[in-house]
Amino acid sequence: MKKSERLNDMMIYLNDKKSFNLKSIMDRYSISKSTALRDIQSLEEIGMPIYSKSGRNGYYGILPNRLLSPIVFTVDEVYALYFAMQTLNAYQSTPFHLNVQKLKQKFEGCISEERIKKLRKMELIFRLGSYQSKNQCGCLEDILHMAVDEHVCEVLYTKGEAERQYYVQFFDITSAYGQWYATAYNFQTKKPQVFRCDKIHGIRPCSQYTAKPLSEFLVSSREMFRDKEAVDFEVDVSGKGADLFYKEHYPSMELHCENGTYSVKGFYNKEEEPFIANYFTVYGETILSIKPDSLKNLILERLETIKNHLISL
Repeated sequence: MKKSERLNDMMIYLNDKKSFNLKSIMDRYSISKSTALRDIQSLEEIGMPIYSKSGRNGYYGILPNRLLSPIVFTVDEVYALYFAMQTLNAYQSTPFHLNVQKLKQKFEGCISEERIKKLRKMELIFRLGSYQSKNQCGCLEDILHMAVDEHVCEVLYTKGEAERQYYVQFFDITSAYGQWYATAYNFQTKKPQVFRCDKIHGIRPCSQYTAKPLSEFLVSSREMFRDKEAVDFEVDVSGKGADLFYKEHYPSMELHCENGTYSVKGFYNKEEEPFIANYFTVYGETILSIKPDSLKNLILERLETIKNHLISL
């Protein structure tokens, strides 16, 4: 490890510590005592508030109430962070109070004019795929904090034309096609439920139910989402079908490959039949076989409905 890389890692390692000793630095980075002393001196020179406590049980202390000393990024790391930041443009809402354009300006203020020009050219050539969504999620920040703080909350949710009330604990927030989704444990049904975040227009803490530890929800989807009456399925697909799976799939599905044959295996609950039929219509001629026949019939019924609709136009 180069000295610059070692110092950078050392700043991150020491940032949340109140004190450390010389041996811990020597052991962590496999360096000599003299090298460790020089590294500590270098950290002091770049602004890390380190002081030494002499004596038999001597140690190095770090002053409290300080900010993390500047971290040095490589050029490739700078480019990666820059383009990762640009993906936020696809979302009307984020759980953070930020303006992407202002963030971009601050970012560019930390690099040279030469690097900025190179980034501008990269933006013309290199783009990360994203999906625009017009939907605003006014409660996204509250959902995130409720999940992190492990709070039960009362949620007002628009479903169809009606407004419904739920008592839930959120534990997962994801995005797809520019839209935010939050998964929560529903204390009334005692089952997990997925909510579209833009349809949540009210959220507040609730003491009616006892919150569960987050670790209880971090189990496999098969354990969490599967009903007793769930139907197992296996759909063999071509290589092109495997590509479709990677573009979009759900926690209740897995892709298996044996001897060059791809199979989408999983389960669906009774109320999810329309959803699973819609999902597999996209695969079209990439489907090689379907089990069970009941799933095949669901897909055929969905295709017939689409066909009749198009004929009626």
